[in-house]
Amino acid sequence: MSASPLRMRGMARPLRVDVPGGWYHVTARGNERKAIFRDDQDRRRFLAGVSEMAERFGVRLHAYVLMDNHYHLLVETPHANLSPAMQWLGVSYSLSFNHRHHRVGHLFQGRFTAVLLEPTAAVEVSRYVHLNPVRVRELGLDKAAQQRSRGGWVEKPDSALIRERTARLRRYRWSSYPAYLELAERPAGLTTRHVLEMLGRGSWADRRKAYRQFVEAPLRDGVLESPWERLQAGVLLGSAEFVRRWRARATGDAREQPQFRRLQPRITFADVVRAVERLKAEPTWCSGWPAATADCACASWRKRSADWITAASPWPASASPSSWKPIAPCASITNN
Repeated sequence: MSASPLRMRGMARPLRVDVPGGWYHVTARGNERKAIFRDDQDRRRFLAGVSEMAERFGVRLHAYVLMDNHYHLLVETPHANLSPAMQWLGVSYSLSFNHRHHRVGHLFQGRFTAVLLEPTAAVEVSRYVHLNPVRVRELGLDKAAQQRSRGGWVEKPDSALIRERTARLRRYRWSSYPAYLELAERPAGLTTRHVLEMLGRGSWADRRKAYRQFVEAPLRDGVLESPWERLQAGVLLGSAEFVRRWRARATGDAREQPQFRRLQPRITFADVVRAVERLKAEPTWCSGWPAATADCACASWRKRSADWITAASPWPASASPSSWKPIAPCASITNN
């Protein structure tokens, strides 16, 4: 991925991160959560549009899935042109859909959502994309089941349920997963090589087998881990170093873009203490506080309630900071 500056698009709009060589997870949902695909002809038209977008804008399509009221794409942009490419796709498909179904108005609910990925996260995100068709209640893999699994409550599926999950996943026509396993012809514009190359050395058959095992493991375990639990500011997914690097290059308007505000490093109470000490050239009254105590003091100051910090209130001038102990509510504030 190029080291060029990170470009943020849009005032008072979702943050757009356009970088050359960027990998993205892109999704859009139907207006009012209504269907954006009413039949297979709609789906074929959309995939034809994705293929044309890839050719027009030089975008690489690595994975996709089409659901009734939304879609997911895993794409790579050798040029920093995700925004114009997706705008073209959205407008062209909307015009076609409206004309065919004799309707007017917006088809999609707002603008598309895009997350900039560290390339090493592409395999995991492709699995997330491909597992969408089986994230349903009847197969025990809906959102409620995912929440239970995160809490450690996982019921092992029986062999019949595993077979049903696997068959449903492999048979789903409007996903790139069958093409990855060579169970279906690879659609125009789709490339599977780059993701499979990330699975290590070996023959292409070995890599396809490794990918199949990786994707289908949650069907046997009953646990669908979500990569979005590590999402930063709604736009970055990757290692701490990846997030730090792109956060430092980000530009935008914090007043107009909440996501840009969340990208900015948070100032801690310890940072304030150090800054005051540098200005005064002497230790401050709270210098040397334990980090937890200082954090609690900062949170409490924001809440304008000193009694969140210590049971000793008001603070006697003679009290030693090391003897002050934060009470329980303080921790709950600092974790928000």
